[in-house]
Amino acid sequence: MGYRIQDVISYLEQVAPPSYQESYDNATLICGSRGDGVKGILCTLDCTEAVVEEAIALGANLIVAHHPIVFKGLRSLTGRNYVERTVIKAIKNDVAIYAIHTNLDNVAHGVNKRICDRLGLTQTKILRPKKQLLNKLVFFVPIMYKSAVLEAVFAEGAGQIGDYKDCSFQLEGLGTFTPSDNATPYIGERGIPQSEGEIRIEVILPAFKSSRILSAMKKAHPYEEVAYYLSALENENQEVGAGMVGILDTPMNELDFLDFLKEKMNLNTLKHTALAGRKIRKVAVCGGAGIFLLSDALRSGADVFVTADVKYHEFFDADGQLILCDIGHYESEIFTKELLGELLSQNFPNIALYLTKVVTNPTSYR
Repeated sequence: MGYRIQDVISYLEQVAPPSYQESYDNATLICGSRGDGVKGILCTLDCTEAVVEEAIALGANLIVAHHPIVFKGLRSLTGRNYVERTVIKAIKNDVAIYAIHTNLDNVAHGVNKRICDRLGLTQTKILRPKKQLLNKLVFFVPIMYKSAVLEAVFAEGAGQIGDYKDCSFQLEGLGTFTPSDNATPYIGERGIPQSEGEIRIEVILPAFKSSRILSAMKKAHPYEEVAYYLSALENENQEVGAGMVGILDTPMNELDFLDFLKEKMNLNTLKHTALAGRKIRKVAVCGGAGIFLLSDALRSGADVFVTADVKYHEFFDADGQLILCDIGHYESEIFTKELLGELLSQNFPNIALYLTKVVTNPTSYR
């Protein structure tokens, strides 16, 4: 039995959960049926008519794009613009389009990590971590069942803190309860007060995994009714957020770094603020339009901030504290298709997989 489109989507949503996308985004299945079998996958930064035609010629019926072709709501599908024509062509030819956008930007192994890797940056970390994405689960379990229940919640993704897994806090105590006449107690008898040695366990978990982790805990737990508390945390999730910052192993002078940047990102040109004669060691990056992170880049102590779509007056905001580089939106994110191809090839080795050869950059230079 072959893979369905839903199988590919399910995997991609483990890599970059939809709950991590920004509120304005539309990272989802744009068109197509989740139940269709996958004949081939075409990875691209943008989905255009030419990309759909390429998919048809290759026999690929699933396009995985970084940018959603439908970003704002459509009121009609009459072919009056490139968005409508692209969607119509895809639907007519049974080609599904899936977008994985700001959720892939916001994960630690996503778009910005790919830029960091191309620049050889080490000690990378998220530039602006997101808050309110973590929950804390507290539950109580008989001592002899501690390991079984912990293994169950860890297997579903609880207890991961940065590079450390299976993290928990445990405190031994005494639990008391009296089973009612309608209860079916695992320990004790109906109507008789009972005390039992228990472990209080606390774990941190991604909020979007709460339901699965709770189900796993209850399934592994021996009690008919499990005592637990689930609460939202204000903590920053250091693995999720916008932009990234890292360190060059060997500091460079400014002109050498700009040449290095052009080479590694395949640039013909770039825009930047005035040079100050300082060494470049710490580099902040954000694929696409990232000027909203300038204050974060400054606070991080970055010597240079590499991003795109910087407006004229926004260059002044760097105020000589760092070099602000605009390398172009397309140029900053084009390597995302390689990232998607690598991720998919590792998990779907038997599916025909392609990287688009269509240049979708809407900007030209002379």
